[in-house]
Amino acid sequence: QVQLVESGGGLVQPGGSLRLSCAASGSIFKSLRMAWYRQAPGKERDLVATITQGGSTYYADAMKGRFTISRDNAKNTVYLQMSSLQPEDTAVYYCNVHPPQVRYWGQGTQVTVSS
Repeated sequence: QVQLVESGGGLVQPGGSLRLSCAASGSIFKSLRMAWYRQAPGKERDLVATITQGGSTYYADAMKGRFTISRDNAKNTVYLQMSSLQPEDTAVYYCNVHPPQVRYWGQGTQVTVSS
């Protein structure tokens, strides 16, 4: 069983940066393809980025060049470095495996981009 806990969200001005962290419990973390998702108010939850066990990455088009997903298998943690943030990036950000599993959804971390 894996538990995922997101952190690092907050209020940031347009153009600013944030780094989100997702700490995973469970020894199988290293074998999992991980991902970040986000859900804006009134919208569906969308895929942001994924990272394989070996570090290969994928980004949704709107995040390319602005977001960077990474992982530290020794710390059982996956990160999302976000830069050039815009108001449309405001959402609750979640980590999960990819494809996502319902049992792994956590509380997420709120990111608000506003002046």
